[in-house]
Amino acid sequence: DVGINRILKNQADPELLKWRKEDFKKKGTTLIGDVNFLEVEPKASYITPVPGGVGPMTIAMLLKNTLKAAKMQLGLKL
Repeated sequence: DVGINRILKNQADPELLKWRKEDFKKKGTTLIGDVNFLEVEPKASYITPVPGGVGPMTIAMLLKNTLKAAKMQLGLKL
């Protein structure tokens, strides 16, 4: 699920962009998630940030499992 929301500078909600303010000022664009963090913060036990989040961990585990599968196919020690 990928979407692009365009916000003009004069339409930018300071509360919505407060986490990414520097990127927005510098580039005029920023990456944000699909959840209004401020709205769900009191209700959510855990939430991962965007950008960042669990992406790097997912990639690390995928590579670990790929290496393990290759070793198993070749009959090598795990």
